[in-house]
Amino acid sequence: MRPLLDYLKRFNYVFLFLLLEVLAIVMISKNSYYQSSRIVSWANGIAGGWFSSVNSVSSYFGLRKENELLAAENARLHAQMASSYISYSDTVFTIRDTVYKQQYSYTEARVIKSSWNKPDNYLMINKGSAQGIQVDQAVVSPQGVVGVVVSTTRNFATIMPVLHSNSRNSIKVRRGDLVGTLIWEGGDYRTATVVDIPTMYELFENDTIVTSGLANDFPEGILVGYVESAEPSEGSGFYKVKVSLATDFVNLSHVYIVDNRFKAEQDALMRKTEGDSK
Repeated sequence: MRPLLDYLKRFNYVFLFLLLEVLAIVMISKNSYYQSSRIVSWANGIAGGWFSSVNSVSSYFGLRKENELLAAENARLHAQMASSYISYSDTVFTIRDTVYKQQYSYTEARVIKSSWNKPDNYLMINKGSAQGIQVDQAVVSPQGVVGVVVSTTRNFATIMPVLHSNSRNSIKVRRGDLVGTLIWEGGDYRTATVVDIPTMYELFENDTIVTSGLANDFPEGILVGYVESAEPSEGSGFYKVKVSLATDFVNLSHVYIVDNRFKAEQDALMRKTEGDSK
């Protein structure tokens, strides 16, 4: 208590001055309409600026939650797209019955760690086996293809992105359905390479590259990027295509893990078919 009294005693003239100033302002505002309006306007300006600043800060810290809600909503919308369903048509006499079964579902996740400037890059997300994430599931972003899940724990998973020397993804040129393979040869994180497209077909700058749907992981038609250049590989009969990637890996924050509900059945059938052919 004594330190407080000593403090008030030391600065009593300052407090007295401030008190007199406040009294003077109150008296002026009561006796002069013009001065009163000016003081109120000044006070409102100060208060408005303060609340505007507080609101801006609050809005900034609310963006993360808002982004998560939007990402979850996008995952639900992806699952409702026609490309997420497989069609079955059965004809019995003259009655044609078409039934649609959902083939792909989407789980939203947040990227918590990533690299993009190494020969072999990885991403880590904040969901794992407890949330239904499994190895070999495809991963996409709102912009396009990201990669494939390669490892999981209960609450986390790692992803091999397109930006990895071992990454191989089946793609096609949307115009003409020309199928090829997307690889990454290192270097620029903004570009990748497409191989295995025969030179007998003509490619053009800005041709759209999308997933082919042939590998039982990515749904067909997910955006990969756009053709920058296409040069014939000497003596091979195939192009070496430079592709500008649609996904911005530097600023990647939210992704969607794609669950192909028929993948296990499709893979098992392929293994059986390959075994029977030997």
